[in-house]
Amino acid sequence: MLFRSGAGQQSRIHCTRLAGGKADTWFLRQHDKVLNLPFKPELGRADRDNVVDGYVNHNEEDVCADGNWQKYFTEQPSPFTDGEKREYLSKVDGVALGSDAFFPFSDNIERAKKSGVKYIAEPGGSIRDDLVIECCDKYGMVMAFTGMRLFHH
Repeated sequence: MLFRSGAGQQSRIHCTRLAGGKADTWFLRQHDKVLNLPFKPELGRADRDNVVDGYVNHNEEDVCADGNWQKYFTEQPSPFTDGEKREYLSKVDGVALGSDAFFPFSDNIERAKKSGVKYIAEPGGSIRDDLVIECCDKYGMVMAFTGMRLFHH
């Protein structure tokens, strides 16, 4: 799995949080509990995707609540707890992250680690590259400098 840091955010750490959150959601969608949801057969793919997103991320509608689950499922599924999600995500490893701008602080690396990142490709060139490399080394992450900055102010 590759996730790309950056999504038009103004804040570098928000870019990593957003990308990491999307990667986490993708991984959680592969959990057996999600793959085995008892959907009604007439529920279309787009509706299933929206329900899965609600199940995984606890969006606006609690899809497992009485009065709601009957619209989507043949039986009431048990909630996907935060503990179950944390346990599952803690086993995710080997994720690659690519960024079009350098990481000037190690907080991006700390956040990336939470999403199972093991490999990072970024342009390099920050005056704090040594601190970012040190953080990667602490977690056994591989960082490759591309030497190509694609993000410009």
